[in-house]
Amino acid sequence: MATAKLNQIIAVEKGVKSKSFAELTEAHHLLLKPALLSGISRSYQPKDDEGEQLPPESTKVQVKAEEVLRKTAATLTRLFDVTATKDWANCVARADVKVDGTVLLEDVPVTYLLFLEKQLTDLHTFVKKLPVLDAAESWAQDVSSDSWKTDPVQTYRTKRVPRNHVKAEATEKHPAQVEVYYEDVTIGYWTTVKFSGALPARRVNELLDRVEKLQQAVKFAREEANGTEVDDRQVGEAVFGFLFG
Repeated sequence: MATAKLNQIIAVEKGVKSKSFAELTEAHHLLLKPALLSGISRSYQPKDDEGEQLPPESTKVQVKAEEVLRKTAATLTRLFDVTATKDWANCVARADVKVDGTVLLEDVPVTYLLFLEKQLTDLHTFVKKLPVLDAAESWAQDVSSDSWKTDPVQTYRTKRVPRNHVKAEATEKHPAQVEVYYEDVTIGYWTTVKFSGALPARRVNELLDRVEKLQQAVKFAREEANGTEVDDRQVGEAVFGFLFG
């Protein structure tokens, strides 16, 4: 039984699929054209020797259904064999996922490694969009609320109070000249503490680094698993021997 590497089988599978689909479609269309499946042969014999002589007519059968079946079986046999080889190989192709030299996941099937790759791509997008604390503020962890908070900031609450300014004192002849103006007077204090459930930028960067490390480790493991030697499976002949035999 011939052998190959799993990654070689994966590399040719797409081309084999495309070729099989194209040839199967062509065969299907041919069999839908009755004219190509039909033939005729006829000759003319005048009633007597003096009658008009006409040449024979014939049309050959251009498409033979049994021949199309044989060609279809041959085309699909290659596809069935390649796919079987890949699927059988996927049952045995495994590798360890190592991060910084330490085995995180042991003996992982290649199909699960492909699943992990897809999930980690989605997780990378998720982590990258995590909310980050406003860098313009100074934050500290608040254990009681399980969040982050700023230092208290005190601001004043003021009120506009009218004041009188005597521009000229009253005399016997003239009343006092008084001008009214307003003054902002502090009447209280606001003490503000901001809270946030977002994450520090360093935490988000740490998480991104971990995801990217695991992504790299999974890719290495997949390549290792795909380098597994596999036996060339031949199942198409049995299938089409039964179907079209």
